[in-house]
Formats: sequence, C-alpha cells, structure tokens
Amino acid sequence: MTIQMFEKPLGMRDDFPFIAKKKAELRTNGTSIIQQAGYDLLQTPTLEYYETIGKISAIADNALFKLLDSQGETLVLRPDMTSPIARVAASKLLKEKMPVRLGYYSNVFRAQKREGGRPAEFEQMGVELIGDDSLYADAEVIILAWNILKNLNIKSSRFVIGHTQLLQLILQDFGLDQEQIEKVHAAFVSKNSVGFESLAKQLPIEPSRLESFIGLMSTSNVEEWQQWIDPHNAKQNSLFEDMKKLKKILDRSGLSDAITYDLSFNSHMTYYTGLVFEVYGAGSGFSLGNGGRYDGLMKQFGLQVGATGFGLRVDRLLEIISAVPEQENHTLILFDEQGEDQAFDEAQKLREQGVRVTLQFAPAVLAIDEFSGLFSKVLRMEGAN
Repeated sequence: MTIQMFEKPLGMRDDFPFIAKKKAELRTNGTSIIQQAGYDLLQTPTLEYYETIGKISAIADNALFKLLDSQGETLVLRPDMTSPIARVAASKLLKEKMPVRLGYYSNVFRAQKREGGRPAEFEQMGVELIGDDSLYADAEVIILAWNILKNLNIKSSRFVIGHTQLLQLILQDFGLDQEQIEKVHAAFVSKNSVGFESLAKQLPIEPSRLESFIGLMSTSNVEEWQQWIDPHNAKQNSLFEDMKKLKKILDRSGLSDAITYDLSFNSHMTYYTGLVFEVYGAGSGFSLGNGGRYDGLMKQFGLQVGATGFGLRVDRLLEIISAVPEQENHTLILFDEQGEDQAFDEAQKLREQGVRVTLQFAPAVLAIDEFSGLFSKVLRMEGAN
C-alpha cells in the first residue's frame, strides 16, 4: 500500500493552533489545582518494558504499541499512567515518603484496529495517592476531580460510583462461581440491561432471588445497597459502612446532587480492587475520565499499600470547552522595507504592554484582505502610506 504524504498513522491527530492553545490553558489550570492540593507533578518515560508495564497494565494486549530495542527487549508505548507511576513509587519514592501524592499531564497510546473516531494517542491528566488505604483518600481524589471540572466550567458534572470488592462478595452470595461472575461483570461494563436480564435467567440463581439479582442494575443511592448486604458477613458490612461514610464526606463537600451510587457499576480496568468511579459532563456522550482504588496493582510491584487515583481524558474535556473559538485581541502590523524600523519599534512597545502582536512583511502575503481579517486590529506601516 502506498502511503500518501499527507496521511497520518491510524488514530493519530494533528492539533491545530486553536486546540493547541486550549490544551496549554487546560494543562496550566488543571495542574495548578493538582499542585495546590498537595500533589507533586511527575513525568514517566514514553517507552516502558512490556514485561513490566505492558503485562501489568489493564489495557488489552492487542491495544499496545510494541517495538524492540537494540538489545532485543520488547518495549511498549505507555498505555496508561497508573501502572508507570506505581512502578516509580514502588521503586523509589515510597522509600522516602509515604503516603505519596503524585500528579501528571501526559500522553498515552492505544492501538486501533480501524479508524472509528477513536484516537490512538491522547493526553490524560490526573493523580495517584499511594500509601493510604483509608476512605478519606478515596474522598480526596473524587473531590479533587470535581474541583478541576468546576475550574474548567464543565457544566452538570456527574460521578457514577461503585465498589468492585463489595459487588464481588454480593455476586458470590448469589452462588455464582468466578467464571459466571466475569460474565456478569462484562454485562455491567457494557451497561447492557437487556443482555444482563437474559444472562441472569441462564445463571444458577434461585428463582425466588432472580428479581433481586436483576435489581442490582437499578441502584442510584447507597441506601438502596442495604438490601443485598448479608448482616452476618463482616466484610460486606464493613465495606458498606465505609461507603456510607464516604457519602457523608462527599455530601459535606457539596457533591450530593452530582453523584449516582450504582452497585452494578464496574470498570474494564481490571486492576481496580475497591471503590471505582466514572466522570461525566454536559456536552459529551462519553466518560470524561475514571478512577478508583487499585491496591492489588501495588502488590504486583511488591508493596502491600493502598492506592487510589483518577485520570481525565483531555481530548473529551476539550470537546466540551472548545466548542466555539474565542475572540481575542490580536494586533497585526503590516510593514514593507521602508516601514520596517517603525513596525518593529511599535511591536516591541505593544508587547511590553501585554498586547499580542504579529509582525508581517506585507509584500509576502498573497491575499492581504483575507489575512488581515484574521486579526482584531490592523496597523499598516508601509513607506507608500
């Protein structure tokens, strides 16, 4: 196949000036809030070893970009940020400080089989709080994500919260084995209620409990979870009490109307072991980000510590906040050889005053009227005038 000179690899995109500018603003605003909350920014390598990050990451193997280095080792373009940051924390940072709070703004890579509007490279912004297994850590990262969305003026922000471990225990109470539980998880991840009901009728669930089982997919607040909690199961009761405490903290922080507590909510990211959540906002039909507790991932790096965090999709945030280009003050100074000195002096004076100025040698412009129309103000400094 012949590759045309203007084509890009599958799933790759160009950022034109307006989008690039918006990304820079978003990065500045978002990382500023992250740092104000006590998080240190971290940057990890674009390339990681497949044997560590590639295999540990929850991203499917066929979605990884793989290549060989000069030593014959298989590398991957980082598919997410949680796994690399966990690697860094496990190898170095936790020896110096625990808990550790780390933030990032980085690009990640997911291979696409065919063009379907999904990017193969996109930026994520988020945090990881490692070394704290309390519910207060979970509350902290949710509130931080909320504050970032408020700062970006994302309207009608909503969080959907579930609990992976508690859901697992409840499904076991229905008599399901691990293979059957994984099928239920897949139905929950796809949010296919019709498919879930069909699957439920095929599972070995007591007829008297079938309606209750199907009801797992219809919860919106924590209080509704009570009906599935076994009063004699200490672990279930402990996790349920934690969720009620979490709700009080989030309500106190002003999030009471922004959260849905969905017991059936589950993530395709398999390293989550406790609370999980997704973030939504008006203007996008897709999740803006996700997060949760991933204590199990830290065990794979040899650490028995708690960890929680979130990542926001920058491209999806931009779809909301960049729908209409902003009008800005931008002065154009057109000059020729005779007006060169005057033009450069004027540009310097205006820039010192904080004005955005473009200097343009007028004879080099083919369509002068069209080009001038791109600016809010035009000054002409040509000898003929």
